[in-house]
Amino acid sequence: MAAEKPNIILILADDLGYADLGANGYATDIATPNLNALAATGARFSAGYATHPVCSPSRAGLNSGMYQHRFGFEHNSGPEEYAAANFGLPRHIPTLAEKLKKGGYRTSMVGKWHIGFREGLRPHERGFDDTYVFHSGARSFYPSPKGNSPLVRNGEVTANEPAYLTDAFGDEAIRFIGEQGDKPWFLYLAFSAVHTPMEATKEYEARFPHIKDPKRRTLAGMLAAMDDAIGRTLKKVRELGMEENTLVLFYSDNGGIPPLNASLNTPLRGMKGSFFEGGIRVPFVISWPGTIPAGLVYENPVMGFDMHATALAAAGLSLENGDAPPIDGVDLLPYLIGKNDGRPHEALFWRSGKKYAARVGDLKLVQSRNSSPMLFDLAHDLGETTDLAADRPEQFTQIKKTFRTWSESMMKSQWTRQDHNNAKRGGELKVDPFVLVITANCKRSCFSGESCRASSEYSSNCSPALAA
Repeated sequence: MAAEKPNIILILADDLGYADLGANGYATDIATPNLNALAATGARFSAGYATHPVCSPSRAGLNSGMYQHRFGFEHNSGPEEYAAANFGLPRHIPTLAEKLKKGGYRTSMVGKWHIGFREGLRPHERGFDDTYVFHSGARSFYPSPKGNSPLVRNGEVTANEPAYLTDAFGDEAIRFIGEQGDKPWFLYLAFSAVHTPMEATKEYEARFPHIKDPKRRTLAGMLAAMDDAIGRTLKKVRELGMEENTLVLFYSDNGGIPPLNASLNTPLRGMKGSFFEGGIRVPFVISWPGTIPAGLVYENPVMGFDMHATALAAAGLSLENGDAPPIDGVDLLPYLIGKNDGRPHEALFWRSGKKYAARVGDLKLVQSRNSSPMLFDLAHDLGETTDLAADRPEQFTQIKKTFRTWSESMMKSQWTRQDHNNAKRGGELKVDPFVLVITANCKRSCFSGESCRASSEYSSNCSPALAA
């Protein structure tokens, strides 16, 4: 007997480039057959955006259903042992899992958390009945070496995972689905692939002998493992006869970062950490066979927090947020089934310290690091090659005002990214967080209050952990 409410699977990739999803049609060297099949059964979004160009704030926006700036979550944490004491998704902001659990769902999380380390802020304390996770921004895909972020099952640190991590996460997802029976369930499957460290098994890499760049070949192996795990998870859904009663949402937390993981953002400008399209426009798919038309390509701009709202609406739950700030997400189902032919959002916004962006219609304002604000027409210039600020002064001025109004309505950032350069173990800052910090092993400098992680993105001398 099918559950009265649909089952929900929210799948999150990590640092996956826009072109790395085969269904987007730009990269030809890596096949993603299971993700392509998922897109073929539902809707692929050509203008799906992350709420932030780095991992942790983006995940906060997804799990809260709102601009994470509403509660001051504007920067990554840095390594767990150096993170600010107040880092994390605040308790007064309900997670999607907490809402669904209250609505009668059995809930599970598998994978990377990265939105709270301390007591009360971990996934087993934020609405998930069943968890197999790591809390930090990155860890090895192999059995845990010294100093690796531990795997935690239902709040208890586990022994080393013997399997390749992406395979193990797929196995955990299948286990959870198989145990649920008729009660509706929610699975948050948050892969750490294809984030650094660059680690794939020889078997996965062997599928791509045609790729000569060793880093790109490793990326291909990591992506193939994730695609296989997704395929096995969805096969389990089909075997149990749940396909038409399961809403599947797939998304990447931000764009790819070619210098570190050899991902591709073609044809977009920029990468993870930037507010050009390559940093925030991401693979974005929603499938619900029998409800969402198969093979639909949706072109209007949408944002990650819309997946939160869509899941709530599918579950028959209110989008009202109680005493918390209102969610910004919009239920996308009416737009996908032909009941609403408008645009889900007339404007979308991004902010990270002094960097920011705003998309209003097809015009996009970008304030990058160490540059003047720029204006692009995405309808005619997807690669953001031509700055129209001087040619369209009235529109340029109006969009800046629109952004400023939004920004002033948001909370100030509640912490800066912290590591050994600007903080002590335990999170106490060594220096004023808004003074210039030059990291010891990196080639570039940055304002730590803006995000020192960005300084490591282009340097092969930096620890991969700094890219978390």
